[in-house]
Amino acid sequence: MAKVIVWNLVTLEGFFEGKEKWDLGFHNDAWGEELSALSNEFGRKAGLLVFGRVTYEGMKAYWTTTTEEEGETKAFMNALPKLVASRSLTGSDWNNTTVTADIAGEIISRKAAPGKDIYVFGSAELTESLLAAGLVDEIMLAVAPVTIGQGTPFFKPGTEKRSFALIAARPLKNGTVILHYGVKAAA
Repeated sequence: MAKVIVWNLVTLEGFFEGKEKWDLGFHNDAWGEELSALSNEFGRKAGLLVFGRVTYEGMKAYWTTTTEEEGETKAFMNALPKLVASRSLTGSDWNNTTVTADIAGEIISRKAAPGKDIYVFGSAELTESLLAAGLVDEIMLAVAPVTIGQGTPFFKPGTEKRSFALIAARPLKNGTVILHYGVKAAA
């Protein structure tokens, strides 16, 4: 049975983007050889990448056009099957992409099948809906050693309390800390 693992990079305040959509400048404070290696490890462990529509559109725009030397990361981002939660998209021209309005049903079906793990990248609203449905097994956050003053919080205010069990905490040489949590079942 595949696990659903949420992965994101946040500031010390818990923002996953700055004041504007796709304001990800703080990623430069976290990115380096170690985080790149971890990203590539995810690519080898993943059987499916899951995005909300907004994250998907940004990822597609970047990974299908970048000329930067991204190597293994670029290869897996373009090759792996992708699932997009959207009520407005009707299809995609990014290879190996399925668009669905029934993301919970798709995740339930794919979790039950044998195979590699399912990674949810970015997608704070999607993460919240998957957590509420009890479909997330683990959360991994790279906490960048920076504050940006304002931005979009990864966990939105006003959501229900949830408990997590620490699986691992790993500091990187640049001060970023990888926090890996299991989602505790609701009591």
